[in-house]
Amino acid sequence: MRKYALIAVCMTAGLGLAACSEKTQDAAETTASAAADDVSVAATTAGDAIEAGAAAAGNVVDEAADKTEAAASSAAKNTADAAARTEADVQNEPVEKSKVD
Repeated sequence: MRKYALIAVCMTAGLGLAACSEKTQDAAETTASAAADDVSVAATTAGDAIEAGAAAAGNVVDEAADKTEAAASSAAKNTADAAARTEADVQNEPVEKSKVD
């Protein structure tokens, strides 16, 4: 009879441990799921930040290109005007005539 009581106690303890183990597994699954959600949110946030940074950098590059183009155009005009003045001085003629030449 003692053997049967001992077996019953062991089986009850085993079931109790199995139930704890199942709760632990459920908790681990919940934790893993929450961690995966956190990683997903962080990746989305990082992706959005990278995209916004790239767009801002593109805008800066476009603005710099526009300013460079304007500066080059102004420099070309100033060079043409200076060349016309120099030609007018050398040929002893009005600047407007040198610009036409």
